[in-house]
Amino acid sequence: MTSSQNSGDRDRESEQWVEQLRPGHPRREQAVAALREALLRVAFHELSRRRGQLAAIRGPELEDLAHQAATDALMNILARLDDFQGRSRFTTWAYKFVVFEVSAKVARHAWRRYPPHELALDRLPDALAPRPGDRLEQREQLQALSAAIDALTARQREVFVAIALNDVPIDVLARELATNRNAIYKNLFDARRNLRASMAAAGHPIRNAA
Repeated sequence: MTSSQNSGDRDRESEQWVEQLRPGHPRREQAVAALREALLRVAFHELSRRRGQLAAIRGPELEDLAHQAATDALMNILARLDDFQGRSRFTTWAYKFVVFEVSAKVARHAWRRYPPHELALDRLPDALAPRPGDRLEQREQLQALSAAIDALTARQREVFVAIALNDVPIDVLARELATNRNAIYKNLFDARRNLRASMAAAGHPIRNAA
């Protein structure tokens, strides 16, 4: 089979997904159920990949997170079928929604249950670099960082946590927040700037800050 034939098959498959998911189609119920099962598999995979950020979460609570992510992603997809432009497979496009939902739920879980010094600080942009062995200074720095992050606006914190802690692609985040890449970059820039200013004011300047 040629590449053009493969492309044509993928296009027809994507068109079939969109057509069958629309209200009124006789196979809509089956298509919705099939899509939700596919989204659920992706949700479990993403949660497994992010186990380090979930600490003690396991069993029924982990399953509940996966089901929540799959259901929320499904609702978003059904509401945005007209946004699908066929630039990729429909399933590839759809999976981005559940990846975002998992990322957002993991971020909210981590932020709600753990202070910033228990998160993966080495993954933060412009991360702190405390002196080895100086636990008091490190604790003071982390307390200042916690206060600085809490002082961000809700949108700045949402963008910063999604990108810095959960590797959410900027395009996916922009779509889910109904905004654009430039706005996301602006939120991230402002969050970093405010963090640097707050840390400097607290006597803990962040080094190597761009």
